[in-house]
Amino acid sequence: MIDISTGMLVLIGFLMILAGILSGFPIAWILGGIAIVTGLLFWGPQSLDTYYHQMYGLVSNYILLAIPLFIFMGAMIEESGIGKRLFDTMYVIFGRLRGGIAITAVVVGTMLATILGIIAGSTVMLAIVALPNLLRHGYNKAMSCGTVCASGSLGIFIPPSILLIIYGPVSGISVGKLFMGAFIPGFMLAGLYITYILIRSFLNPRDAPSIPAEEQIISLRSKIRMFVTSALPLLVLIFSVLGVIYTGIAAPTEAAAMGAVASILIAAFYRRLNYQTLKSTSHRAFDATVMVIYTCIGASMFQSVFMALGGGEYFTDMVLSAPGGRWGSFVAIMFIIFILGMFIPDIAIILIMVPLVTPIAEALGFHPVWFAMMVCMDLQTSFMTPPYAQAIFFLKGAVDPSLGITTGDIIKGVIPFILLIVFGMGLCVVFPQIITWLPGTMIK
Repeated sequence: MIDISTGMLVLIGFLMILAGILSGFPIAWILGGIAIVTGLLFWGPQSLDTYYHQMYGLVSNYILLAIPLFIFMGAMIEESGIGKRLFDTMYVIFGRLRGGIAITAVVVGTMLATILGIIAGSTVMLAIVALPNLLRHGYNKAMSCGTVCASGSLGIFIPPSILLIIYGPVSGISVGKLFMGAFIPGFMLAGLYITYILIRSFLNPRDAPSIPAEEQIISLRSKIRMFVTSALPLLVLIFSVLGVIYTGIAAPTEAAAMGAVASILIAAFYRRLNYQTLKSTSHRAFDATVMVIYTCIGASMFQSVFMALGGGEYFTDMVLSAPGGRWGSFVAIMFIIFILGMFIPDIAIILIMVPLVTPIAEALGFHPVWFAMMVCMDLQTSFMTPPYAQAIFFLKGAVDPSLGITTGDIIKGVIPFILLIVFGMGLCVVFPQIITWLPGTMIK
Protein backbone atom coordinates (compact mmCIF):
# COMPACT_ATOMS: atom_id res chain seq x y z
CA MET A 1 0.00 0.00 0.00
CA ILE A 2 1.10 3.55 -0.74
CA ASP A 3 1.62 5.93 2.20
CA ILE A 4 0.26 9.45 1.59
CA SER A 5 -1.14 12.28 3.69
CA THR A 6 -4.92 12.43 4.15
CA GLY A 7 -5.17 15.98 2.82
CA MET A 8 -3.34 15.08 -0.37
CA LEU A 9 -5.48 11.96 -0.78
CA VAL A 10 -8.72 13.98 -0.47
CA LEU A 11 -7.47 16.48 -3.05
CA ILE A 12 -6.43 13.75 -5.49
CA GLY A 13 -9.75 11.96 -5.07
CA PHE A 14 -11.89 14.97 -5.90
CA LEU A 15 -9.61 16.00 -8.79
CA MET A 16 -10.04 12.49 -10.20
CA ILE A 17 -13.83 12.84 -9.92
CA LEU A 18 -13.72 16.18 -11.73
CA ALA A 19 -11.50 14.76 -14.48
CA GLY A 20 -13.82 11.78 -14.86
CA ILE A 21 -16.90 13.98 -15.15
CA LEU A 22 -15.22 16.16 -17.78
CA SER A 23 -14.39 12.99 -19.74
CA GLY A 24 -18.09 12.30 -20.18
CA PHE A 25 -18.27 8.95 -18.42
CA PRO A 26 -21.33 8.15 -16.24
CA ILE A 27 -20.83 9.31 -12.67
CA ALA A 28 -21.55 5.81 -11.30
CA TRP A 29 -18.59 4.28 -13.14
CA ILE A 30 -16.36 7.23 -12.25
CA LEU A 31 -17.00 6.98 -8.52
CA GLY A 32 -16.91 3.19 -8.46
CA GLY A 33 -13.72 3.03 -10.54
CA ILE A 34 -11.93 5.62 -8.41
CA ALA A 35 -13.03 3.77 -5.26
CA ILE A 36 -11.67 0.43 -6.50
CA VAL A 37 -8.34 1.83 -7.67
CA THR A 38 -7.85 4.04 -4.61
CA GLY A 39 -8.95 1.29 -2.24
CA LEU A 40 -6.50 -1.26 -3.65
CA LEU A 41 -3.61 1.23 -3.70
CA PHE A 42 -4.10 2.90 -0.32
CA TRP A 43 -6.30 0.52 1.70
CA GLY A 44 -5.58 -2.98 0.46
CA PRO A 45 -7.58 -6.03 -0.75
CA GLN A 46 -9.97 -5.81 2.23
CA SER A 47 -11.60 -2.84 0.47
CA LEU A 48 -13.26 -5.25 -2.00
CA ASP A 49 -15.06 -7.04 0.82
CA THR A 50 -16.34 -3.70 2.14
CA TYR A 51 -17.65 -2.79 -1.31
CA TYR A 52 -19.55 -6.07 -1.49
CA HIS A 53 -21.30 -5.39 1.81
CA GLN A 54 -22.08 -1.82 0.70
CA MET A 55 -23.71 -3.02 -2.52
CA TYR A 56 -25.70 -5.73 -0.76
CA GLY A 57 -26.93 -3.24 1.83
CA LEU A 58 -28.13 -0.86 -0.87
CA VAL A 59 -29.99 -3.35 -3.07
CA SER A 60 -31.65 -4.96 -0.02
CA ASN A 61 -32.76 -1.66 1.55
CA TYR A 62 -36.57 -1.82 1.77
CA ILE A 63 -37.14 1.95 1.73
CA LEU A 64 -35.42 2.25 -1.66
CA LEU A 65 -38.31 0.26 -3.20
CA ALA A 66 -40.15 3.57 -3.15
CA ILE A 67 -37.84 4.88 -5.90
CA PRO A 68 -39.12 2.75 -8.84
CA LEU A 69 -42.70 3.05 -7.57
CA PHE A 70 -42.65 6.86 -7.41
CA ILE A 71 -40.86 7.05 -10.77
CA PHE A 72 -43.51 4.76 -12.27
CA MET A 73 -46.24 6.94 -10.77
CA GLY A 74 -44.77 10.09 -12.28
CA ALA A 75 -44.17 8.49 -15.67
CA MET A 76 -47.72 7.13 -15.81
CA ILE A 77 -49.18 10.54 -14.93
CA GLU A 78 -46.98 12.10 -17.61
CA GLU A 79 -48.19 9.53 -20.16
CA SER A 80 -51.79 10.39 -19.28
CA GLY A 81 -51.29 13.85 -20.80
CA ILE A 82 -52.27 15.61 -17.61
CA GLY A 83 -49.43 18.12 -17.93
CA LYS A 84 -50.94 19.85 -20.96
CA ARG A 85 -54.44 19.74 -19.44
CA LEU A 86 -53.10 21.18 -16.18
CA PHE A 87 -51.31 24.02 -17.94
CA ASP A 88 -54.44 24.94 -19.91
CA THR A 89 -56.49 25.00 -16.69
CA MET A 90 -54.04 27.12 -14.72
CA TYR A 91 -53.67 29.41 -17.75
CA VAL A 92 -57.39 30.13 -17.57
CA ILE A 93 -57.25 30.76 -13.81
CA PHE A 94 -54.15 33.00 -13.70
CA GLY A 95 -54.18 34.44 -17.21
CA ARG A 96 -55.81 37.72 -16.19
CA LEU A 97 -52.85 38.62 -13.98
CA ARG A 98 -49.89 40.52 -15.37
CA GLY A 99 -47.21 37.86 -15.57
CA GLY A 100 -49.99 35.27 -15.44
CA ILE A 101 -48.44 32.81 -17.90
CA ALA A 102 -45.18 32.73 -15.92
CA ILE A 103 -47.19 32.25 -12.72
CA THR A 104 -49.03 29.42 -14.46
CA ALA A 105 -45.69 27.79 -15.26
CA VAL A 106 -44.65 28.00 -11.59
CA VAL A 107 -47.96 26.57 -10.35
CA VAL A 108 -47.88 23.72 -12.87
CA GLY A 109 -44.21 23.01 -12.12
CA THR A 110 -45.02 22.89 -8.39
CA MET A 111 -47.93 20.50 -8.89
CA LEU A 112 -45.89 18.27 -11.19
CA ALA A 113 -43.10 18.24 -8.59
CA THR A 114 -45.48 16.52 -6.17
CA ILE A 115 -45.86 13.52 -8.49
CA LEU A 116 -42.72 13.27 -10.63
CA GLY A 117 -39.96 13.18 -7.98
CA ILE A 118 -37.26 14.01 -10.56
CA ILE A 119 -36.79 17.15 -12.61
CA ALA A 120 -36.37 15.83 -16.15
CA GLY A 121 -40.08 15.26 -16.83
CA SER A 122 -41.37 18.57 -15.44
CA THR A 123 -38.61 20.69 -17.01
CA VAL A 124 -39.06 19.12 -20.44
CA MET A 125 -42.86 19.40 -20.23
CA LEU A 126 -42.67 23.08 -19.30
CA ALA A 127 -40.12 23.67 -22.07
CA ILE A 128 -42.49 22.17 -24.62
CA VAL A 129 -45.80 23.56 -23.33
CA ALA A 130 -45.10 26.72 -21.31
CA LEU A 131 -42.06 28.32 -22.95
CA PRO A 132 -43.60 28.76 -26.44
CA ASN A 133 -46.67 30.36 -24.82
CA LEU A 134 -44.49 32.73 -22.82
CA LEU A 135 -42.49 33.87 -25.83
CA ARG A 136 -45.55 34.07 -28.10
CA HIS A 137 -47.09 36.59 -25.70
CA GLY A 138 -43.95 38.75 -25.61
CA TYR A 139 -42.40 37.67 -22.31
CA ASN A 140 -38.74 38.41 -21.71
CA LYS A 141 -36.64 35.47 -22.96
CA ALA A 142 -34.31 35.25 -19.97
CA MET A 143 -37.15 35.56 -17.47
CA SER A 144 -39.14 32.87 -19.29
CA CYS A 145 -36.21 30.45 -19.34
CA GLY A 146 -35.42 31.07 -15.67
CA THR A 147 -39.06 30.47 -14.73
CA VAL A 148 -39.13 27.12 -16.54
CA CYS A 149 -35.81 25.94 -15.05
CA ALA A 150 -36.66 26.99 -11.50
CA SER A 151 -40.20 25.57 -11.63
CA GLY A 152 -39.04 22.30 -13.17
CA SER A 153 -36.30 21.92 -10.53
CA LEU A 154 -38.76 21.93 -7.64
CA GLY A 155 -39.18 18.19 -8.18
CA ILE A 156 -35.95 17.38 -6.33
CA PHE A 157 -37.23 19.08 -3.18
CA ILE A 158 -41.01 18.84 -2.93
CA PRO A 159 -42.18 15.34 -1.89
CA PRO A 160 -42.12 12.63 -3.15
CA SER A 161 -38.57 13.61 -4.07
CA ILE A 162 -36.24 10.73 -4.96
CA LEU A 163 -33.46 12.75 -3.33
CA LEU A 164 -35.25 12.65 0.03
CA ILE A 165 -35.85 8.91 -0.26
CA ILE A 166 -32.09 8.42 -0.60
CA TYR A 167 -31.26 11.02 2.08
CA GLY A 168 -33.32 9.22 4.72
CA PRO A 169 -31.43 5.90 4.98
CA VAL A 170 -28.06 7.62 4.58
CA SER A 171 -28.70 10.03 7.45
CA GLY A 172 -30.81 7.76 9.65
CA ILE A 173 -33.78 10.17 9.47
CA SER A 174 -37.34 9.01 8.74
CA VAL A 175 -38.20 9.57 5.08
CA GLY A 176 -41.73 10.49 6.16
CA LYS A 177 -40.38 13.28 8.37
CA LEU A 178 -38.17 14.48 5.52
CA PHE A 179 -41.20 14.59 3.22
CA MET A 180 -43.15 16.66 5.72
CA GLY A 181 -40.14 18.88 6.42
CA ALA A 182 -39.82 19.69 2.71
CA PHE A 183 -43.50 20.38 2.13
CA ILE A 184 -43.79 23.94 3.46
CA PRO A 185 -40.36 25.27 2.34
CA GLY A 186 -40.94 23.74 -1.09
CA PHE A 187 -44.16 25.68 -1.52
CA MET A 188 -42.46 28.70 0.04
CA LEU A 189 -39.91 28.64 -2.80
CA ALA A 190 -42.75 28.48 -5.33
CA GLY A 191 -44.34 31.45 -3.56
CA LEU A 192 -41.06 33.40 -3.76
CA TYR A 193 -40.87 32.69 -7.49
CA ILE A 194 -44.42 33.97 -7.99
CA THR A 195 -43.73 37.06 -5.88
CA TYR A 196 -40.64 37.83 -7.98
CA ILE A 197 -42.65 37.48 -11.20
CA LEU A 198 -45.41 39.77 -9.90
CA ILE A 199 -42.94 42.45 -8.76
CA ARG A 200 -40.94 42.31 -11.99
CA SER A 201 -44.13 42.43 -14.06
CA PHE A 202 -45.28 45.50 -12.13
CA LEU A 203 -41.94 47.31 -12.39
CA ASN A 204 -41.35 46.44 -16.04
CA PRO A 205 -44.63 45.51 -17.81
CA ARG A 206 -42.80 44.82 -21.09
CA ASP A 207 -41.14 41.76 -19.51
CA ALA A 208 -44.51 40.12 -18.82
CA PRO A 209 -47.41 41.70 -20.74
CA SER A 210 -51.04 40.82 -20.11
CA ILE A 211 -52.68 38.35 -22.47
CA PRO A 212 -55.18 39.75 -25.00
CA ALA A 213 -58.74 40.21 -23.76
CA GLU A 214 -60.15 37.76 -26.33
CA GLU A 215 -58.08 34.94 -24.82
CA GLN A 216 -59.57 35.57 -21.38
CA ILE A 217 -63.21 34.94 -22.33
CA ILE A 218 -64.37 31.59 -20.92
CA SER A 219 -67.47 30.68 -18.95
CA LEU A 220 -67.41 29.76 -15.28
CA ARG A 221 -68.90 26.38 -16.13
CA SER A 222 -66.01 25.69 -18.51
CA LYS A 223 -63.48 26.71 -15.84
CA ILE A 224 -65.04 24.33 -13.31
CA ARG A 225 -65.08 21.49 -15.85
CA MET A 226 -61.42 22.07 -16.71
CA PHE A 227 -60.45 22.09 -13.05
CA VAL A 228 -62.39 18.92 -12.24
CA THR A 229 -60.94 16.99 -15.19
CA SER A 230 -57.31 18.10 -14.81
CA ALA A 231 -56.34 19.50 -11.42
CA LEU A 232 -58.73 17.60 -9.14
CA PRO A 233 -57.49 14.05 -9.92
CA LEU A 234 -53.92 15.24 -9.41
CA LEU A 235 -54.76 16.87 -6.08
CA VAL A 236 -56.51 13.70 -4.90
CA LEU A 237 -53.41 11.69 -5.83
CA ILE A 238 -51.07 14.11 -4.05
CA PHE A 239 -53.00 14.23 -0.80
CA SER A 240 -53.74 10.51 -0.78
CA VAL A 241 -50.04 9.65 -1.06
CA LEU A 242 -48.68 12.32 1.29
CA GLY A 243 -51.72 12.13 3.56
CA VAL A 244 -51.22 8.47 4.46
CA ILE A 245 -47.57 9.21 5.27
CA TYR A 246 -48.47 12.22 7.43
CA THR A 247 -51.16 10.35 9.38
CA GLY A 248 -48.95 7.32 9.89
CA ILE A 249 -51.27 4.99 7.97
CA ALA A 250 -48.50 3.87 5.62
CA ALA A 251 -44.75 4.23 5.24
CA PRO A 252 -43.33 5.95 2.12
CA THR A 253 -42.77 2.61 0.33
CA GLU A 254 -46.39 1.49 0.78
CA ALA A 255 -47.60 5.01 -0.09
CA ALA A 256 -45.56 4.85 -3.28
CA ALA A 257 -47.28 1.59 -4.20
CA MET A 258 -50.67 3.23 -3.62
CA GLY A 259 -49.61 6.13 -5.80
CA ALA A 260 -48.50 3.80 -8.60
CA VAL A 261 -51.90 2.07 -8.59
CA ALA A 262 -53.73 5.42 -8.44
CA SER A 263 -51.71 6.73 -11.41
CA ILE A 264 -52.85 3.73 -13.47
CA LEU A 265 -56.47 4.53 -12.58
CA ILE A 266 -55.98 8.18 -13.59
CA ALA A 267 -54.49 7.10 -16.94
CA ALA A 268 -57.52 4.84 -17.42
CA PHE A 269 -59.81 7.78 -16.55
CA TYR A 270 -58.22 9.79 -19.37
CA ARG A 271 -58.45 6.74 -21.70
CA ARG A 272 -54.69 6.63 -22.10
CA LEU A 273 -54.15 3.24 -20.46
CA ASN A 274 -53.08 0.53 -22.88
CA TYR A 275 -50.32 -2.03 -23.34
CA GLN A 276 -47.98 0.45 -25.02
CA THR A 277 -48.40 2.96 -22.17
CA LEU A 278 -47.69 0.31 -19.53
CA LYS A 279 -44.66 -0.91 -21.49
CA SER A 280 -43.24 2.60 -22.03
CA THR A 281 -43.84 3.63 -18.41
CA SER A 282 -42.30 0.44 -17.02
CA HIS A 283 -39.22 0.85 -19.21
CA ARG A 284 -38.77 4.47 -18.13
CA ALA A 285 -39.13 3.54 -14.47
CA PHE A 286 -36.66 0.68 -14.89
CA ASP A 287 -34.07 2.81 -16.72
CA ALA A 288 -34.28 5.66 -14.20
CA THR A 289 -34.12 3.28 -11.23
CA VAL A 290 -31.05 1.50 -12.60
CA MET A 291 -29.33 4.85 -13.10
CA VAL A 292 -30.15 5.89 -9.53
CA ILE A 293 -29.07 2.57 -7.98
CA TYR A 294 -25.81 2.43 -9.96
CA THR A 295 -25.04 5.99 -8.86
CA CYS A 296 -25.82 5.01 -5.26
CA ILE A 297 -23.49 2.01 -5.47
CA GLY A 298 -20.62 4.00 -6.99
CA ALA A 299 -20.99 6.86 -4.52
CA SER A 300 -21.29 4.46 -1.59
CA MET A 301 -18.06 2.71 -2.61
CA PHE A 302 -16.27 6.04 -2.88
CA GLN A 303 -17.60 7.16 0.48
CA SER A 304 -16.42 3.92 2.11
CA VAL A 305 -12.82 4.28 0.98
CA PHE A 306 -12.92 8.01 1.77
CA MET A 307 -13.91 7.30 5.38
CA ALA A 308 -11.54 4.35 5.77
CA LEU A 309 -8.54 6.43 4.72
CA GLY A 310 -9.28 9.19 7.24
CA GLY A 311 -11.11 11.58 4.96
CA GLY A 312 -14.02 11.87 7.40
CA GLU A 313 -11.86 13.08 10.28
CA TYR A 314 -9.97 15.43 7.98
CA PHE A 315 -13.21 16.97 6.68
CA THR A 316 -14.70 17.27 10.18
CA ASP A 317 -11.62 19.04 11.53
CA MET A 318 -11.60 21.41 8.55
CA VAL A 319 -15.28 22.35 8.98
CA LEU A 320 -15.13 22.74 12.76
CA SER A 321 -12.09 24.99 12.47
CA ALA A 322 -13.98 27.49 10.32
CA PRO A 323 -14.24 30.94 11.95
CA GLY A 324 -17.59 32.03 13.34
CA GLY A 325 -18.46 29.13 15.63
CA ARG A 326 -21.38 26.81 14.79
CA TRP A 327 -22.79 29.19 12.17
CA GLY A 328 -19.40 29.57 10.55
CA SER A 329 -19.20 25.78 10.28
CA PHE A 330 -22.74 25.71 8.88
CA VAL A 331 -21.87 28.28 6.19
CA ALA A 332 -18.72 26.30 5.35
CA ILE A 333 -20.77 23.13 4.82
CA MET A 334 -23.34 24.93 2.66
CA PHE A 335 -20.59 26.54 0.58
CA ILE A 336 -18.81 23.22 0.00
CA ILE A 337 -22.07 21.54 -1.07
CA PHE A 338 -22.88 24.50 -3.35
CA ILE A 339 -19.50 24.21 -5.09
CA LEU A 340 -19.78 20.42 -5.40
CA GLY A 341 -23.24 20.88 -6.93
CA MET A 342 -21.66 22.66 -9.88
CA PHE A 343 -19.79 19.50 -10.85
CA ILE A 344 -21.32 16.40 -9.22
CA PRO A 345 -24.90 15.02 -9.39
CA ASP A 346 -27.10 15.56 -6.36
CA ILE A 347 -27.46 11.86 -5.53
CA ALA A 348 -23.69 11.40 -5.43
CA ILE A 349 -23.31 14.47 -3.21
CA ILE A 350 -25.92 13.11 -0.79
CA LEU A 351 -24.22 9.71 -0.54
CA ILE A 352 -20.73 11.16 -0.14
CA MET A 353 -21.39 14.24 1.98
CA VAL A 354 -24.35 13.39 4.21
CA PRO A 355 -22.50 10.69 6.22
CA LEU A 356 -19.81 13.33 6.80
CA VAL A 357 -21.93 16.37 7.65
CA THR A 358 -24.76 14.73 9.64
CA PRO A 359 -22.59 13.95 12.71
CA ILE A 360 -21.12 17.46 12.50
CA ALA A 361 -24.59 19.01 12.44
CA GLU A 362 -25.61 16.88 15.42
CA ALA A 363 -22.50 17.95 17.34
CA LEU A 364 -23.26 21.59 16.55
CA GLY A 365 -26.80 21.22 17.90
CA PHE A 366 -28.79 21.64 14.67
CA HIS A 367 -32.21 19.99 14.32
CA PRO A 368 -31.64 16.94 12.04
CA VAL A 369 -34.66 17.51 9.76
CA TRP A 370 -33.95 21.25 9.56
CA PHE A 371 -30.34 20.62 8.62
CA ALA A 372 -31.35 18.01 6.03
CA MET A 373 -33.73 20.47 4.39
CA MET A 374 -31.06 23.16 4.29
CA VAL A 375 -28.73 20.74 2.51
CA CYS A 376 -31.46 19.86 -0.01
CA MET A 377 -32.36 23.51 -0.60
CA ASP A 378 -28.68 24.18 -1.20
CA LEU A 379 -28.66 21.35 -3.75
CA GLN A 380 -31.68 22.96 -5.43
CA THR A 381 -29.26 25.57 -6.80
CA SER A 382 -27.06 22.86 -8.36
CA PHE A 383 -29.63 22.23 -11.09
CA MET A 384 -29.23 25.81 -12.29
CA THR A 385 -25.53 26.53 -11.69
CA PRO A 386 -23.15 25.68 -14.58
CA PRO A 387 -21.24 23.73 -15.60
CA TYR A 388 -23.36 20.74 -14.42
CA ALA A 389 -26.77 22.50 -14.34
CA GLN A 390 -29.11 19.70 -15.41
CA ALA A 391 -32.17 21.95 -15.71
CA ILE A 392 -30.36 24.23 -18.16
CA PHE A 393 -29.40 21.31 -20.39
CA PHE A 394 -32.84 19.69 -20.17
CA LEU A 395 -34.39 22.98 -21.28
CA LYS A 396 -31.86 23.59 -24.05
CA GLY A 397 -32.34 20.06 -25.36
CA ALA A 398 -36.15 20.18 -25.33
CA VAL A 399 -36.83 23.70 -26.59
CA ASP A 400 -37.81 24.27 -30.22
CA PRO A 401 -34.72 25.71 -32.01
CA SER A 402 -36.99 28.12 -33.91
CA LEU A 403 -37.59 30.02 -30.65
CA GLY A 404 -33.98 31.25 -30.73
CA ILE A 405 -33.17 30.42 -27.11
CA THR A 406 -29.45 30.49 -26.32
CA THR A 407 -27.61 29.05 -23.34
CA GLY A 408 -26.76 32.63 -22.38
CA ASP A 409 -30.48 33.47 -22.18
CA ILE A 410 -31.05 30.54 -19.84
CA ILE A 411 -28.09 31.29 -17.56
CA LYS A 412 -29.09 34.95 -17.34
CA GLY A 413 -32.63 33.93 -16.48
CA VAL A 414 -31.80 31.50 -13.66
CA ILE A 415 -29.64 33.91 -11.66
CA PRO A 416 -32.58 35.69 -9.90
CA PHE A 417 -34.09 32.31 -8.98
CA ILE A 418 -30.80 31.08 -7.50
CA LEU A 419 -30.76 34.23 -5.35
CA LEU A 420 -34.36 33.52 -4.33
CA ILE A 421 -33.34 30.05 -3.14
CA VAL A 422 -30.56 31.61 -1.04
CA PHE A 423 -33.10 34.10 0.34
CA GLY A 424 -35.44 31.20 1.15
CA MET A 425 -32.62 29.46 3.02
CA GLY A 426 -32.12 32.67 4.99
CA LEU A 427 -35.80 32.68 5.96
CA CYS A 428 -35.49 29.10 7.20
CA VAL A 429 -32.48 30.09 9.30
CA VAL A 430 -34.39 32.96 10.91
CA PHE A 431 -37.66 30.98 11.17
CA PRO A 432 -36.70 27.29 11.51
CA GLN A 433 -40.36 26.43 12.23
CA ILE A 434 -40.96 26.71 8.47
CA ILE A 435 -39.26 23.30 8.30
CA THR A 436 -39.72 21.76 11.74
CA TRP A 437 -43.40 22.51 12.45
CA LEU A 438 -45.11 20.01 10.14
CA PRO A 439 -42.85 17.00 10.96
CA GLY A 440 -43.48 17.75 14.65
CA THR A 441 -47.26 17.34 14.16
CA MET A 442 -47.03 13.94 12.46
CA ILE A 443 -48.86 11.00 14.00
CA LYS A 444 -46.24 8.58 15.27
